[in-house]
Order: sequence, then structure tokens, then C-alpha cells
Amino acid sequence: LWGGTLSGLRFAWHSRMILAQLVRVMAFSAAGSALWALLPVIAQRLGTGAPGFGLLMGCLGTGAVAVGLVLGRLRARFGMEVIVGAGGIVFGAAMLVAALTKITAVVYIAMLFAGAAWMSAMSTFNTATQASAPQWVRSRAVAMHMVAALGAFAMGSAFWGAASDILGLTPTLCVAAALMSVGLLLARPMPLRMGALHEVTQATPWDELFIEAEPLPEAGPVAVEVGYRIAPGTDAAFLDTISRMKAPRRRDGATFWRVYKDLGEPSRYVERFIVESWADYLHQRARATMADQALETEVRAFLAPGEVVRMSHYIAER
Repeated sequence: LWGGTLSGLRFAWHSRMILAQLVRVMAFSAAGSALWALLPVIAQRLGTGAPGFGLLMGCLGTGAVAVGLVLGRLRARFGMEVIVGAGGIVFGAAMLVAALTKITAVVYIAMLFAGAAWMSAMSTFNTATQASAPQWVRSRAVAMHMVAALGAFAMGSAFWGAASDILGLTPTLCVAAALMSVGLLLARPMPLRMGALHEVTQATPWDELFIEAEPLPEAGPVAVEVGYRIAPGTDAAFLDTISRMKAPRRRDGATFWRVYKDLGEPSRYVERFIVESWADYLHQRARATMADQALETEVRAFLAPGEVVRMSHYIAER
């Protein structure tokens, strides 16, 4: 269980798609939790009591259900970033309406739009996560998504409740709306996208294992060295390409990765990575995707004529 948890966390940390989705959903959920946490206070300020609070919740749910009927078509037409961006803007505007007006009908209408915006964004985050993880880690990716979304929601709710007690309802909702807008700026460094088919489809291992005796599954750590003798004059391009191997190696199980140059033979490079056990190494080989193999093909294109990749495996002696 612990090993499986660590492999899921390692995958998320070294997968730009999954990491971006987790950070974005945390930012959205933490800022948006202010409205949900302070909804009873909003109802109290409107003077509607328990029936009014129930109606506010009903408006949020109605908006969510209504947009759910057309969300798939909207996402296909406009794309994920537009849906999430519009959802953040609309939800932030709804918080401002709840903060700045006491007209009951206007607040109810704002809650309809807020429910639609919340459902649109959160459903898009969830879809992106499920579609961006290979089969072996998909359930763990969904679990991390739930922890990120609900964890940020829980901590955000506590924070906004305490802030409202100190600052008051109106300033707190205004700050939350501002943070929701700021969170949308994450779209540039951490864009959302769904994984392409070749990025989530597992591939057959490239090289056969040539070892004298199969180690025990728990034996390790295991060091793997992949030797490349490249064509003269291609060093810079080769290093630039092979550096992209770091993320998939680390993502699929390696705890260490580095490229070395042979001082005695400048055209020879060695890629070296370490995994915790023999079982982890076999898992790593099985987790490679078609996109990873395409990247390896690019790396092998730099080999000198007649040369082949040479792999060596080493296991720690205890």
C-alpha cells in the first residue's frame, strides 16, 4: 500500500499534466469554498432564515444540474481552458453579488449561475485528470484529485469562516473573489489539457532483459545504465533530447536519473537511473507509454552508424 501510494505521488509530481490539474483544482476549490462556507451567513444577512438558506442551496444545485445537460457539448466546442476560465469569472462575480447586494432575488439568480460555474469547472478538472493518466495509475490519479479538491475545500472553508469572523462577510467574499481571479492566471504556467491516446497507452518494453539470474522482487536498489555511442557533432542536440527522458523515468519509478559523458571516449554517453527494487524496475518497464517510446526513438536516432544501445543492470549487495 505504501509503495503504491508513493508511486502515485511520484507520477503526479513528474507528470506536468497531472500536476497542473491538481494545482489548478486546489486553487479553484480553496477560493470558491468561501461561498459555500458562508452561505448560512448570506442567508442570515438577507433575513430569509432557514427557508432562504435552503433556497440558496437549491439555486446552486439547479444551476449545476442545468449546465450538466449541455456541459459535454460546451467543452467540445470551447475547450477546457475557456470552460474553467469562464467558470472562475462567473463564480467570482456571484461571490461579489452575494457580498455587495441585499436584494434577495438578485442573490438567488447569482446562485444559479454560481452552481453552473462550479459544476462546469470541477467536472472539467475531474475529466482532465481521468483522461490524462495511464491505466495503471488512473485510480490513484482520481484519488489524488479528490484529496486535492476536497482537502482545499475543507481547509479553505475553515479559513474563510475565521476570516469572516474577523473581517466581516463583505470583505471576506470580496477577497475570495479576487483570489479566484488571480487563480485563473495559473493557466499560463500550468495549462490544462487531456492526454493524447499515445500518452496514456502503455507500450511493449523496447529491449529484452538479458540477465543471468532473476533477482527476488524485493531485491535492490537496482541501477540501470543505458549506453549510447553517438555520431560526432551531435552532442548538444543529443543532450537536449535525452534530458527529456528524466521526467518519464522519474515518473514511472526511478528515484535518481543522470547522464554521464565517458572521459575516455567523448562520443559515448551513459544514462543512469536507480529504482528501489527489482519489482519496481519491472513495473517501470511495464508503465512506459507509446509517447515514451517515441521519445526513445528520437534519442536513438543520434547513434553512430552501426551502433546499438547497450543496457546493463546492477543490483546492490547487502
